[in-house]
Amino acid sequence: MAKIISVANQKGGVGKTTTTINLSASIAAAEKKTLIIDIDPQANSTSGIGISKETSNSIYEVLIGEKDAVDCIEKTYMPFLDVLPANINLVGAEVEMVSIEKREYRLKEEVAKISNDYDYIFIDCPPSLGLLTLNSLTASNSLIIPVQCEYFALEGLGQLLNTVNIVKKGLNPNLYIEGVLLTMYDQRLKLSQQVVEEVNNFFGDKVFKTIIRRNVRISESPSFQKPVILYDSISVGAQNYMSLATELIERTN
Repeated sequence: MAKIISVANQKGGVGKTTTTINLSASIAAAEKKTLIIDIDPQANSTSGIGISKETSNSIYEVLIGEKDAVDCIEKTYMPFLDVLPANINLVGAEVEMVSIEKREYRLKEEVAKISNDYDYIFIDCPPSLGLLTLNSLTASNSLIIPVQCEYFALEGLGQLLNTVNIVKKGLNPNLYIEGVLLTMYDQRLKLSQQVVEEVNNFFGDKVFKTIIRRNVRISESPSFQKPVILYDSISVGAQNYMSLATELIERTN
């Protein structure tokens, strides 16, 4: 049965989608069967891994009950990596789901049907704490929180942690924080070092030892619709995400 991990932070621009794509690809490179579920209406995880945003077989059709998840999963150019894509229709999904019974459990019900086919399932959440993120947290075993090493890094995290506690109390009592991931680290900047200290003081041993450094190859790879380990396998970015994958696999074991 798969380990199901949401990658979430309602603050935009923290490296959430970048982490979903590159961590998933790095886990798949270790020959672990891996699935990305893109539940962000921007669909950047979908396009970033080479799948068209125009697909009509998407998580949107799954959530509103038109199709089964298994029929919407797409293969990628990596043998152990699949995607359940998103499309623009997902923008209206929260409104359409309001009348659905047990709407917070829609994703969980569908993921349960496919979880035996994978070792890891990563869910790329939207930068908000609405019904889509609620579905993701309800369906997940754990949560990875990317935090960028910039000013206002911890802004809004209290709200996210409050949402996690609400989900634990009412929807998913077994949900826990897998880890906090520091991203966009620039060792030349004193600010980056201060944020690392601040996050470690706040979250303690929940912080991943691996830190994702600022790297131009990470920024370039989405335009080539590739994870950084395929775009430039010897880059700092690729090495960071391979290290993170190893750390996560060791934690899981």
